[in-house]
Amino acid sequence: MLAIDRLNQYYGESHTLWDLDLEVPAGECTCVMGRNGVGKTTLMKAIMGEVAVSSGCVRYADEVELTSRRVEERSRLGIGYVPQGRQIFPLLTVEENLRTGLAARRDGRRTIPERVFELFPVLAEMKHRRGGDLSGGQQQQLAIGRALVIEPRLLILDEPGEGIQPNIVTQIGEVIRRLIREDGLTVLLVEQKLPFARKYADRFAIMDRGRPVARGGIGELSDALIREHLTV
Repeated sequence: MLAIDRLNQYYGESHTLWDLDLEVPAGECTCVMGRNGVGKTTLMKAIMGEVAVSSGCVRYADEVELTSRRVEERSRLGIGYVPQGRQIFPLLTVEENLRTGLAARRDGRRTIPERVFELFPVLAEMKHRRGGDLSGGQQQQLAIGRALVIEPRLLILDEPGEGIQPNIVTQIGEVIRRLIREDGLTVLLVEQKLPFARKYADRFAIMDRGRPVARGGIGELSDALIREHLTV
């Protein structure tokens, strides 16, 4: 579904991503892991076009090269993105927040898919409440729901469990598995929580200093790899 080849990215003179390669197979959840500051969020932003890359290739759905395309074009190709920190609009209602995602649909549809409310019933219950009045966990559900209104083929989630209550983290994990199982979605996930990754991801890739240093099926995420690359 997504193939990244020799990707390089700089912030000024700081070389952030170094000849990075990554494969994200279709119909699976791939979890990118690593200590703080190794380039995980920069990688997600590079895929979405929010930061410029200096060289390399990001190929989507086996045929579309993304690096020359604008952010909005990438969304219209069927890539949903939930950034770290959620970035909802606090003064807009839940419904208005969801409707902002509709602009990225290729078919021009202007109604929110019922699937969003099926996966996150709380959004239907709080449709007319302002986004800023929701709890952190509800805001995260709203951010994911907004990404899902385009009915994406690829969903990118940057630390969806950060700073929210455990029961909502579990619900988000179950939604990820439902989307893969029932909708054939592909998920690319950044996550620090090991139990979450082991339970809900199919594959992992560990980054260090802008490069992947280990990868494989989630069952291959050994204690030795965790000690070497993930523990603080």
